[in-house]
Amino acid sequence: MADLITVWQRSTVAELSWTTPSGPSGIPVVPLMWRDFPCVALPYSMADTALSLRGRTAALSVSAADAGTGAAVVGTGPVEVLEDVDGSLFVEHLVEQEALKHPPTRLRADSLIARRENWWWVPRVIVSLTEVEEQRDLHPRTRAADALLVRDRRGRPEVEVVTAEDWTGQDGVTLWARGGAPLDGAGEPALVFSHQYSPDFERWERWSRRGTLTGDTLTVTEAQGSPTGADPAGPLSPYGLLERLSNHRSLARSCRTGIARAESRSTT
Repeated sequence: MADLITVWQRSTVAELSWTTPSGPSGIPVVPLMWRDFPCVALPYSMADTALSLRGRTAALSVSAADAGTGAAVVGTGPVEVLEDVDGSLFVEHLVEQEALKHPPTRLRADSLIARRENWWWVPRVIVSLTEVEEQRDLHPRTRAADALLVRDRRGRPEVEVVTAEDWTGQDGVTLWARGGAPLDGAGEPALVFSHQYSPDFERWERWSRRGTLTGDTLTVTEAQGSPTGADPAGPLSPYGLLERLSNHRSLARSCRTGIARAESRSTT
């Protein structure tokens, strides 16, 4: 069995999945380590998502075959959510790790000058696993059509790698578990998602299907994006100059808004 912590440390991309009363959720993340446990440091553009994990159990997975180790694994356990509004914890413990794995952070926060110029990128919400209660191997995602299936099993997120011949079906999508086990859906809410990125990581896009799973059929109620290409990392081309500037400015605005809200909460 692959060891979650070892695979997490050596991988460049990963996933964070959890369940809420409104259904399963999942996002792609940069895998980091803090206090000897897997963690992620989400920018304040994602603060609402990160804060919703307080008091929850989450699944941390590495599923892409090209994530850095060739192994795929998922670990589940309780998480701690900590707001680092001044960015001091991120700078002291995590920024060097993230800069090695994530080129945008290398550009925005790999030096004092870069951090001053992109100050909004340094404050983070840190989501850290506090205990690995359960872990198991996954079949790695090796094709663009492969994705993670997330569903609630007894109040905990259960993660499996699945695939489909056609993700565009409106009435239902037939799923196959890449590991070969039957899915045995019982009409429960389910999320299927995957992610693709450009070589410079300026584009890192998630596609998803949400609905209910009965047997091996996902009845889709919400669809976002679609898989492209033959590689799970995707053949996404880097942004052009104008797209890069527009994306940078939009991200900066979102982060500054999230930081302002955090500062407002701390004064009330």
